[in-house]
Amino acid sequence: MHVGGTRGRLRAGECLHGCFVRYPDPGLAELVALQGFDFLILDGEHGTMEPREAENMVRATDVRGVPALVRVPANEPPVILRFMDTGAIGVHVPLVSSAEDADRAVRAVKYRPRGGRGLTGVRAAAYGQRGTLADYVAAANEESIVVVQIETRSALEQVSEIAAVDGVDVVFVGPTDLSHSLGVPGQLSHPIVEEAYRTVAGAVRESPAALGVLVADEAGAADWRERGATYIAVTVDSLVTRTARTLLSAVRAA
Repeated sequence: MHVGGTRGRLRAGECLHGCFVRYPDPGLAELVALQGFDFLILDGEHGTMEPREAENMVRATDVRGVPALVRVPANEPPVILRFMDTGAIGVHVPLVSSAEDADRAVRAVKYRPRGGRGLTGVRAAAYGQRGTLADYVAAANEESIVVVQIETRSALEQVSEIAAVDGVDVVFVGPTDLSHSLGVPGQLSHPIVEEAYRTVAGAVRESPAALGVLVADEAGAADWRERGATYIAVTVDSLVTRTARTLLSAVRAA
């Protein structure tokens, strides 16, 4: 596990910027890490990434001193265990719709006494070769990050309770799935969706958690910074496609 103070920076209110990478390639992860992001999110929900591939991608980001989280495919302890054992510093948990869901995610990430994650000498614990497992457990419980994604109508109704769950570090707005749940799929600026954003931001403001969001560009990042977000992510897809289109438009117009 990469202990780099990311959770401490979030707690201190620092604004951090990250990037989703859903393609299971260590070279790509390393390249993106070299761009200066504060963290990467390896996407095991939307894509073909499995724990073995995630582990090699975590190795690649560790080489460049950039911590990686994994977006897991389901809020299930065995699933979260396998991805956390790769050495990722935390997880994004999709479709968290209640305080009970959020607590389940926290307990899957944390070791005792807060959680019930299984313990052995995996990569996250340096294969049991550095210090004691007791030391590792203490560090992991302190540094691991739990990000819960708000993507459903029922989550909006309980967002204050979700944000207040002990161990939830980031309440993350998933704009696309949230718009889908609200009956306006893909309409991320629809008034109903905008109202949902305000609901989430207001609830998080009154909690110990940080507000997180996925944005498409600089304007989106600036807008959400004003709303109080301090955990802001883009996707490698949006970076590549925007840059490619801008380049091609310029050279073809020359």
